[in-house]
Formats: sequence, structure tokens, C-alpha cells
Amino acid sequence: MLLGTAERTELELAHALQELGTELTVTTDVDRLLISGAVLRAGLPALLELLAELLTAASYPVSLVDSERRRLIDQLRIARSQPHVVASAARARRLFGEHPYGRVLPDVEDVAALTAATVRRLHRDRVQPDGSTLVLVGDLSPARTLDEVERALAVWSPGAAPVVTRPAPAVSVGPAVLVDRPGSVQSSLRLAGKSCERTDPAYPAMQLANLVFGGYFSSRYVENIREDKGYTYTPRSSIDHRQAGSSFYVDADVSTSVTAAALLETLYELGRMAVMPVGQQELDNARQYALGTLALSTATQAGLAATLIGLSGPGLGLDWLADYRRSLLGVTVDDVQEQSRAYLAPAKLVTVVVGDARAIRAGLATLVEVDVP
Repeated sequence: MLLGTAERTELELAHALQELGTELTVTTDVDRLLISGAVLRAGLPALLELLAELLTAASYPVSLVDSERRRLIDQLRIARSQPHVVASAARARRLFGEHPYGRVLPDVEDVAALTAATVRRLHRDRVQPDGSTLVLVGDLSPARTLDEVERALAVWSPGAAPVVTRPAPAVSVGPAVLVDRPGSVQSSLRLAGKSCERTDPAYPAMQLANLVFGGYFSSRYVENIREDKGYTYTPRSSIDHRQAGSSFYVDADVSTSVTAAALLETLYELGRMAVMPVGQQELDNARQYALGTLALSTATQAGLAATLIGLSGPGLGLDWLADYRRSLLGVTVDDVQEQSRAYLAPAKLVTVVVGDARAIRAGLATLVEVDVP
């Protein structure tokens, strides 16, 4: 998108942004295209004009698209050789199946078939005002700023009907999936299941359950397999929010020799969360971490803008931030156990292990049923 427009070459566009003392970045994730930037207040009208130009007149020159396609193919080939990428892709496929979320990376063959005309058509159909959200954060007059936005973006016409991602499928647990990487000296453990969404009143309790288990350095999971047993430097759990549903993830990369032992401790800590109440002190510690992280994430203009654009997908805004903080303060031990039982129980999570199957299969099979695709 930043390789030029109908009015400017890539270099001319870069110079126009440089004159404003800013740059624009364009990124994508599974649900959205995100354009972001920062500028002095006086430069906002000019930046909005450049944004409108990109949205309506990005040119996608053939030679530059060809170059980007070749670069992306090289990146994909490198990425597919990385254990963490293989593990993430296998977990996504296991969790989401044929749903779009089940595809972490495009196939090289699909990328190779793309042309500049294809990308222009995609832009015309998908990059449109319907379903889009604009977040502006700064010392701005709302009425004046809205007038500037309307003047700049009036040229942006609707395209095809907005794409609505279908709901994520129900989790089918089944056997653990073992992806063979012969000779690998490490194994990647990946577990996943459903989580309640941010719109659910129980979400603050779910977030604290995640933190107590493995969501920050002082968590049970880190204390167990990193600090106590030294199996890994990188154990963690997280909650991933997407437009069609939220997921709970567990990640750890361990040496081949302790793969089964690390999985055993993972299942133990998850089971302990699900069947036994957490301590009041560890709940209070997790609560303070959550409150501090929330404050830090909104302490800067860029942080507040990123937070708000992330909340815009499910239709949440500033009011949610205040309500979320109050709700965190009210979460009890019983609330955390209820969410742990609903979402952290091992029986509700899929398991994927990437490693040397010859070395680790027998050990894993003593704990769980194992399927090698």
C-alpha cells in the first residue's frame, strides 16, 4: 500500500510524510488491516489527506508488487523452517480446523500466483469505510477534528459488502498431535482452548486466572518449570482475542530429554488451577499486575490509541476500560476457580508437540494419547 499512489511515486510519498515529520505503517493480522502513524497537531489535516490518498488511490505498481512477492516467498520459506512457526501453525490447524483462523501462513504457491491486478482488486473490495474504525488521540477539538476527517475522507467510497468472519468452531480435544522434526534438540509444547471474550462479565476473572497460572513472571507455571526445574526459559500462557472468538494459549519450548516431564508439569498446574482455589495473596499479586499493566498501556497517546483500536473490533471503548478496572478489583477466589474450571482444565485443551518423534513419543504416550500425522 505504501509503494505509491495514482498521484505520487513511492519516493514522493515518503518525502511527503517526511515533510510532516512522520511515517505511516501498514500491518495486518487475522482480522484486520491496520494503518497507524503519529504527527504534530498542526500536521493532522495534511496527514489525513495522505491517508485518504492511500485508501482510495494506492497504485500497486507491477514491478514493486513482483519484488514484494518474491521477498514474501523467501520469508515464508525461512519461517516454515522455524520450530515456533511450525508449532503455531500446527496448533492453529488443530484448534480451528478449516476455519480461516486455522491458517497461520499462506502457502508459497498461493503467494506465487498473486499479481498486482489481484492486489488492486482486493484493495478495492476490502479497504472500504464500511466496518472501518478511525481512532485519533491527542489534544484535539472534537468538532473541528470531525470536520477535518469528513473533508479528507469524503472521497472514500464503499466497496463490496464487508466480510464477516464466521464463528470459530467448537473445540474438539482428541489425542495430542505430535509433529515430527527429526533430530531436533528441543520440543515445542503448545496447548490451547476456548476463553471467554472481553464482552463477557466474567472476563476479568479469566484474565486473573491466566495470570496466576502462567501469564506473568511470578506465575505458577514459570515458578514450576523455569525456576524450580529449569526445563525452559520461556513458559507462558496468554489470552488471544479475535473477532470470531477468544482463545487460551499455553507455550513452552523445552529440551528433548524433558519433553514428557514438562508436559506432565503443565497438565499438573492446569489441573491444580481447575480443581483447587488459588491463594488470596497470589490472586492479589496478579490483580496488582493486571491493574499496573492496564495503566501502563494507556499512559501514552500511542498506547491509548493501540488499546482503543484493539477494543473497537467487539465494539468496546473508553467506558469498558473504566468498567474493566472496577471489575478486576471485585474478582474473588471463587470467581477465578470458576473460570479455571471452565477454560483451563486439561480435558478442555488441545495439545500439540513439535519435536523429534523418535525420541519423545514413548514418553508422551505414558501421559496422553498421541497422534502423529
